[in-house]
Amino acid sequence: MCFFCISRHSAWAQGSSLSSPQRRLFLRGGSAVAAATGLAAAAPAQAQVDVGKASAWRQLVPADQIEEAATLQYNQMRTQARNKRVLRPTSDPQLQQLQKIAERIIPHATRWNERARDWKWEISLIDSKDLNAFCMPGGKIAFFTGILDRLKLSPDESAVIMGHEMAHALREHARERLAKTSATNMGLSIASQLFGLGDLGQAAANIGTELLALRYSRSDETEADVVGLELSARGAFNPRASVSLWNKMIAANGSGNMAFLSSHPSGPDRIRQLQATIPKVENLYRQAGGKG
Repeated sequence: MCFFCISRHSAWAQGSSLSSPQRRLFLRGGSAVAAATGLAAAAPAQAQVDVGKASAWRQLVPADQIEEAATLQYNQMRTQARNKRVLRPTSDPQLQQLQKIAERIIPHATRWNERARDWKWEISLIDSKDLNAFCMPGGKIAFFTGILDRLKLSPDESAVIMGHEMAHALREHARERLAKTSATNMGLSIASQLFGLGDLGQAAANIGTELLALRYSRSDETEADVVGLELSARGAFNPRASVSLWNKMIAANGSGNMAFLSSHPSGPDRIRQLQATIPKVENLYRQAGGKG
């Protein structure tokens, strides 16, 4: 799964007593933000950017089962983080700023996924030096303090990250990855899938560890960049912050180290894609009250 997609293995998780699959998950626990967003009143509208239709693969496994499994893992990890005293309290200023960012972005989520209307959105901040952030299926968001502190993120840059992670959940990339992985592992052909979901549907009921091990594709990452930029722009966060953010990422990680996992866009490639997308969403930023 994506972290903003620099590293999947956090120092905090590796030093914990978590099982191997659990080490791949960034904990999201903390305060619910959905009630303050007015999400239920947000009506679907035409998206500004076009990334095509969501993959039909995701229809092969039930969304509610994936979201239920994600929530279960979220709650377990939240408990462990609290026990390790690395879960920031709701009074923490950095967490409160992240919550304010979420409150401005979440109302626009239903433009990309109607299911988001009923998600119980939550956000957590975890003490760790890692440059990480995450959003699980069903709207469970987490940031690590490392990405805020080491990169000295502005609110606009934090919003770009949050929009990207939310886009993964809204476009149901984990659901798609799981369907493809399950079908491959079972040796199922596309033809057989068309005649029923039996085996895949059952697989979705046992996705605890598999969900944590999923990796997004290069196209998933590019799509999340584009959709995330629109989401943050609609929340009145400057889309040009995406370029400054990635310049910081490159500086922090070394320009030769950015083609992570070989399947993700490299830093320079990512910046070029974002620069091409910025003109498409700048009017949304201005309409939302953004300046500059």
